[in-house]
Amino acid sequence: MSEQNYARGRRIYDADSHVMETVNWLTEHARPEQAGLIKPLATEKGGSGVYQAIAAAERRRADTEATRRLLEQPLISGPKGWGAYGASTPEERSHALDLLGFERQLVFPTFAMGQFAYSRNPDVLYGGAEMLNRAMSRFCAADPRLLPVGFAPLDDPGLALETVRDALGLGIRALWLKSDPAGGRSPSHLDYDPIWDLLVRARVPLVLHIGGGRGLDKQYHANGHPAVTDWLGGGENLRGKDYHAISHSPQNFLTALIYDQVFQRFPDLMCGVIELGATWVPGFLRILDQGHTAFRKAEPLLQGLEARPSEIFRRHVRVSLFPYEDAGWLIQQAGEEVFMFASDFPHPEGGRDPIGRFDATLDASEIPAPQRDRFYHGNFADLFRLEA
Repeated sequence: MSEQNYARGRRIYDADSHVMETVNWLTEHARPEQAGLIKPLATEKGGSGVYQAIAAAERRRADTEATRRLLEQPLISGPKGWGAYGASTPEERSHALDLLGFERQLVFPTFAMGQFAYSRNPDVLYGGAEMLNRAMSRFCAADPRLLPVGFAPLDDPGLALETVRDALGLGIRALWLKSDPAGGRSPSHLDYDPIWDLLVRARVPLVLHIGGGRGLDKQYHANGHPAVTDWLGGGENLRGKDYHAISHSPQNFLTALIYDQVFQRFPDLMCGVIELGATWVPGFLRILDQGHTAFRKAEPLLQGLEARPSEIFRRHVRVSLFPYEDAGWLIQQAGEEVFMFASDFPHPEGGRDPIGRFDATLDASEIPAPQRDRFYHGNFADLFRLEA
């Protein structure tokens, strides 16, 4: 591995990256009978000038000299979004991975979920999931370092199981689930046990990600002051008051799976919590244990847990950090086995030097090398049951 790449020879597995979809990226992966089922990419959530940004990126890719100039600057601190090298095409992404020096990278969609995932029409919901899984698989197919993330709606357990089975057949390496209840069921419902069994046998983790659960009630922004946009001018529509709430739905999801013994029934099932922050984890572990202590006398499922909920969490859940979070402090507070490095490439939220920022906090807390290795690649390997 070249010493000139961003990782500088260090073993780093990246728990969060994205493809920047073009307008017809999802619908191009429809089967003939699905033509017209899903509308083209709606761009209002992508900030201003999205069509222009996509067109500019296409012009740059066709211009050898413009691409050469782009690559003269460090990739991690260069243009983000559609303007980033490797944002939208598999060939460039593989070269981008060489330049970054990451040995593995988990790849999520960016905006495509918004085209179908909140529909009440099951044809749209499950047809869109099928297109997405096919598209993600094709984007990553040529490079084994790229691990595609698929999606399955849980609204209908039977259709969900079929979607998961098809996704695994396509080579999907992680399954994104919404963290909210679906179809009138908790995500811990027994109806979903066949899905967990499939994932375990395929050594594929489930993952939660920002945008997959309910956030702050919008009424909290009705404060009598002028309305504000997020720091990207649109983007993921995340503002200051929204930030603390992005982990609430995932916490509910994880509480259900732990308290209702899903992880106990499926001891090899793993869950990644990606781009949802991590500073909430130490307090959440205490709350899990307190709830278990306070309520187990009246609840048979809590009585039947074979370990403390915090221990179950540490065995089964891995959490990525934002670059401004204190990795050293979090490892000290919640354990070396929980947290993972993530770049969020090519999204701007990943920052211009995530390794440098994380290293600074690891240095400040005097985190030893074995624990740093777990943060930078070992816990990702655990999530995927890989050899680190």
